[in-house]
Amino acid sequence: MHETAIVAGLMRIITQQASKHGAAHVSRVTVKVGRLRAVEPQQLRACFEMFAEGTVADGAELVVEEIGVRGRCRGCATEFDVPRYHFQCPACAGNDIEVIQGQELFIENFEASSSPPPAVDPPLVPK
Repeated sequence: MHETAIVAGLMRIITQQASKHGAAHVSRVTVKVGRLRAVEPQQLRACFEMFAEGTVADGAELVVEEIGVRGRCRGCATEFDVPRYHFQCPACAGNDIEVIQGQELFIENFEASSSPPPAVDPPLVPK
């Protein structure tokens, strides 16, 4: 599962940036992920939740925005969305396609505050 390696890197960046900007708590992180990265958003969120525990991002929401695949034909320069990984130019039927979108993986933004998160009362346990 390469999601754990991805989240480890995300957490390193978030922690560094939060410290750099004096943030005590990160409440939301938005990442952009290209479809060709083969990242499963639910697994990414689950890994994020585990890695964030006890850090500045504890309890933060991870928003994963998927980026579709686009290509450019090297033969006729037509740019097009790539449906179902079918890398063939719709204009000239050429197969020499350059991927111009769909391999991204980056933090778009994160929301943070200089105050710690509010305390959460533990659940009541019946006697």
